[in-house]
Amino acid sequence: MRLTFTLYKYFPYGGLQRDFLRIARVCLQRSHTIRVYTLEWEGEVPPGFEVIVVPVRAMTNPGRYEKFVAWIRDDLRRRPTDRVVGFNKMPGLDVYFAADPCFEEKARTLRGRAYRLTRRYRHFAAFERAVFGVESRTRILLISREQQPLFVKHYGTPENRFHLLPPGIARDRRAPANAAEIRAAFRREFGLGEDDLLLLQIGSGFKTKGLDRSLRALASLPGELRARTRLIAIGQDDPRPFLVQTRELGLDTRVDILKGRDDIPRFLLGADLLIHPAYSEAAGMVLLEAVVAGLPVLTTDVCGYAHYIDEAGAGRVLISPFDQARLDSLLAHMLVNERSRAAWSRNGLAFAETADLYSLHERAADIILDTRS
Repeated sequence: MRLTFTLYKYFPYGGLQRDFLRIARVCLQRSHTIRVYTLEWEGEVPPGFEVIVVPVRAMTNPGRYEKFVAWIRDDLRRRPTDRVVGFNKMPGLDVYFAADPCFEEKARTLRGRAYRLTRRYRHFAAFERAVFGVESRTRILLISREQQPLFVKHYGTPENRFHLLPPGIARDRRAPANAAEIRAAFRREFGLGEDDLLLLQIGSGFKTKGLDRSLRALASLPGELRARTRLIAIGQDDPRPFLVQTRELGLDTRVDILKGRDDIPRFLLGADLLIHPAYSEAAGMVLLEAVVAGLPVLTTDVCGYAHYIDEAGAGRVLISPFDQARLDSLLAHMLVNERSRAAWSRNGLAFAETADLYSLHERAADIILDTRS
């Protein structure tokens, strides 16, 4: 097959972008051709990929996205392919990888009525309806079972168009046989003593992932506990607002904010707790990456993969509505309770041995390449 993939932006450290790349590579390995349309591409182009950076400009993102779709439509008329797979909601897709939550639900529950009069609302609502509306034939690859009822509620999407995928954790996230050695070397490199505690937060989009909540929780710790606790946040985003917050909370020496990087498994093995108090998260791959590395997790129930933390017994999940004081209390409890952290770690490693947490990308490729559709 000649396959087309579309996404607004590719950069190496985004969760959606990593899923796109791994799915496309599986299809390439099965001898299908890969063409990619995008507005921005950061990093190397994989061998065998035809990447087209679409040359459109506009004053606003909605305007640019509309020109992007029109440009692709015209190019596909000249050079047709067999299937169009989208990683952002837009018209003209045969298959959509549902990495983002339901826009219409957020617009109606988190915004005032005036928002629905804006051009931005009209654009994103129309692009979402083009995928989920009853008149569409787009097949939907779901990574979070919690999102399906919301799309059905707003669009009446037929059941047979949804395909729930298992998670797709990279196997290099699992704790290796020499995990203890890697952890010791990591902690020496970062100057962490035997009694020091390291909080880890990973994910591009610090605002959505709740880094502000994590900083407030760290600042709330009792003095002695705060003095031996550090937070490292890793992701592709502007750190400046959070560096200001760090200074205001008196955490200058306790917090490091790093750009996205390729050695995340070392951090997962070297830390004591993953904190992920997201405001919104369709899935949350990093939650499972922590579980299979044996790193306990503290997260919010809005994350699509949060239920795995409860199923694995690998940490704690905050129930909505979010309460900062509850997060503060749970963080302190988890940090001081070394015996519980050891149990959560063991539970996560055992879960990694038995649960299907790894086959998302192969299963997605199966559906994309299904010739019956």
